[in-house]
Amino acid sequence: MEWVRKSSPPGASDRHFKVVPGVCPSDFLGHPAMNGRPRRTPWILIALLCLLIVAQILLRMYLPSGQNYLDAEAETAIHKILDDQVAAWNRGDLEAFMQGYWKSPELKFFSGKDVTAGWEATLERYRKRYQSEGHEMGQLNFTDLEFKPLAGNTAWARGHWRVVTKKETLEGLFTLLLRRMPQGWRIIHDHTSTSQPPGPAVKPAP
Repeated sequence: MEWVRKSSPPGASDRHFKVVPGVCPSDFLGHPAMNGRPRRTPWILIALLCLLIVAQILLRMYLPSGQNYLDAEAETAIHKILDDQVAAWNRGDLEAFMQGYWKSPELKFFSGKDVTAGWEATLERYRKRYQSEGHEMGQLNFTDLEFKPLAGNTAWARGHWRVVTKKETLEGLFTLLLRRMPQGWRIIHDHTSTSQPPGPAVKPAP
């Protein structure tokens, strides 16, 4: 049943209702007309939402993104690997120089028309070229370095290398592919080129 308020003359203190079948009087308890005040707008939720939006805008404006941080971290780590390689080479320690490479049979080293596969084979190649009789390691340095993190845990680095010995100066370009591993960044592919010194002038045929 339903209870409906009957109109009362001004100043009347009592309320008169009539019964309407099918409606319960408790249905009117939450109605604004019964409690005498309008329903409040959830302004607290609106204010919190505005604060979250402002905070997100400020974070994007003043804090570096997570990807930028990871890129900088990768570049620093890879730069250290190359610095450590230069230091190891210049003190004649090929074993320490090779620590920057992936110690795996799947390591690849490209130089000119030659392809060397595996960490042990690459070490032996360096020994034969720079530590065998009549050869010396000289002093190594890297210049014009560039780094670029790729998708996932990979990155590439490239630059110019130079080895100065008592007899000659060797130099060229290199491109490295690196991968982040549990023990840190390691070179998994090395493509090194050597600049050929100019040959003797050939006298033109008469």
